[in-house]
Amino acid sequence: MTTGQGMTPFASALDKKTMEHGTVLAPKFDEHGLIPAVVTHFDSGELLMVGFMNETALQRTIETGHAWYWSRSRQEYWKKGATSGQVQEVVEIRTDCDQDAIWLRVRVAGNGATCHVGYRSCFYRRVETDQNGQPHLVFAETERVYDPAEVYSSK
Repeated sequence: MTTGQGMTPFASALDKKTMEHGTVLAPKFDEHGLIPAVVTHFDSGELLMVGFMNETALQRTIETGHAWYWSRSRQEYWKKGATSGQVQEVVEIRTDCDQDAIWLRVRVAGNGATCHVGYRSCFYRRVETDQNGQPHLVFAETERVYDPAEVYSSK
């Protein structure tokens, strides 16, 4: 997909029928210009992470075949894996029925991990309740795939 400077490859808001049943990509970005992106492993279906994209990040992802996001905390674009080598190679991009969420199905390069904390998935803890009904976290993944201090020490 090639676009000119300042041009958007995406259509504007469409009528409900076209949005839900048509073939035009018209993502609904929120009031901050963002859309959530759910990321799963293409082969296993495992949920790896949830990130946010703005129009440019989505466009870069489509154009390059690698996942790009908008960091809300750093206020900058980032190519997943640029530092760690855990590049997310996009196999398929889907959108939901009203086009307000993106689903990336990826394969992860390097050691196969996605989480910057060292686990394969960012969802390495699950919520359980104790005998009093109080929620707490339990580690579903107990072994880290890599040591983040070694990977990100230069940052």
